[in-house]
Amino acid sequence: MMEQFAEIDRLRVELLSKEPTDHVVGEETDSQEVLRQIEGVIQGLVTSLSKEEAPVIKVPNRSSWANVSFDNDVGLLMSAESICSTIRCDDPMSATRFAHFIKILEIIYKLVQSNSYATKRDIYYSDTKLFVSQRTVDRIVDDISCMLRVSRRNLHVLATSSGFISGDLCYLEEDGTKVDCHSCSIAVPVSPNVVGIRNIVSSAKFVLIVEKDATFQRLLDDDFCSKMGPCIMITGKGVPDVNTRLMVRKLWDTLHVPSFALVDGDPYGIEIMCIYKYGSLAMSFEACSLTVPSVMWLGLLPSDLQRLRVPEKALIPLTQADKSKLSSLLKRPYISNHPAWQREMELMQEDKVKAEIQSLTAIAPDFLTRVYLPNKLRYGGWL
Repeated sequence: MMEQFAEIDRLRVELLSKEPTDHVVGEETDSQEVLRQIEGVIQGLVTSLSKEEAPVIKVPNRSSWANVSFDNDVGLLMSAESICSTIRCDDPMSATRFAHFIKILEIIYKLVQSNSYATKRDIYYSDTKLFVSQRTVDRIVDDISCMLRVSRRNLHVLATSSGFISGDLCYLEEDGTKVDCHSCSIAVPVSPNVVGIRNIVSSAKFVLIVEKDATFQRLLDDDFCSKMGPCIMITGKGVPDVNTRLMVRKLWDTLHVPSFALVDGDPYGIEIMCIYKYGSLAMSFEACSLTVPSVMWLGLLPSDLQRLRVPEKALIPLTQADKSKLSSLLKRPYISNHPAWQREMELMQEDKVKAEIQSLTAIAPDFLTRVYLPNKLRYGGWL
């Protein structure tokens, strides 16, 4: 069993020697400071009114690549001097959004002041007629977090997790509840309060990040964690939510074991892996607590399709959207640091095909768990 993990143990030692130590993750911002910042925003609006000027709120643009820089040790970081979007109360195009901002700032101020917490869902239901949709609340809470440069946790706003975790892992929730993830058949939902998790106990040799819930469930059914364990599996069920990303980072900070990504062999699977590794454009202001730059690409690699002779019937032609996404990925600032990744993506461009992880069943029903993953992990088949 120990020989099986020789390559993973070597990788763990290598990663420990390279991992930066100057980034503090999960450091709490003083509640009084958050209150002062909110008061500063409101004071600015009041000052504008006293001057008979239309109040405006300036929020860093979270969808502009011009606002981010790339740090190899952290990922995509929002620049200190960011291009901002202006939300005006006297502009019909943004007046409603201005009202949303003021209302949510008021709710957050009361939460922080009273040291209580609410979910984004709670905020939405506090005034459904004003907010109209949950997405409105989600976006503005993240905008406020970005504007104040503090985490949602510091705003006392929690979000429901969509991710699941399983394997060799036990921990305590902030309220003292013990969570045991060892079950072979039932996964545990990722905590909505990852920052509050403590007393993590695990003998895991590695963490396997699985893109899709269907693949995650298949690995659970095949008792993968026991057969290839000790290990931990986690999935964000597609594009990961913040709590799942926080959990992956928490596991790295605590266990310092290699993290591998198992994603579809398509442009969107690659992008999801990049979100875990280097972060997303929209959440670049919180990159230091959300990224794990040591994440390795385990599969499904475009070169695997040729090497394993995956049947043509299991391959899918790239759509125009796929091609556009692939071209966009190749221009990302971090791709130049990974020539092997670049070659894989260029191979996908040349072959003009993609494949889901499930395509391996065209070789054999249990090929993923019996052959593919064991060999990849045993012989270092990651990038």
